[in-house]
Amino acid sequence: MSAPPTLTDDQRREALAKAAVARRVRAELKERLKMGSLSLRELLTQVDDPIVGRTKVLAVLESLPGVGKVKARKLMLECRISDTRRLRGLGEVQRATLLETLG
Repeated sequence: MSAPPTLTDDQRREALAKAAVARRVRAELKERLKMGSLSLRELLTQVDDPIVGRTKVLAVLESLPGVGKVKARKLMLECRISDTRRLRGLGEVQRATLLETLG
């Protein structure tokens, strides 16, 4: 196993700031999904955005109204999506199945 890259203090600060922005954006996306101001269909059109594309499908499903942890995992099984899959990694068939299942 190799050692992690050596970063300067400035590089480390930049990486931490970038990660904080990504966490904040993902939290806002999940909140918008919860409130209903953003639909899953709309979110799936934004997967080219690096932050949106790296969001885990399971976290997105758990954020939908009426979908909790158990139902989200059942949906993932039904749609044959791995628990670790990210939005950008969804195939066309998986997206269509997911949208069809959620109605």
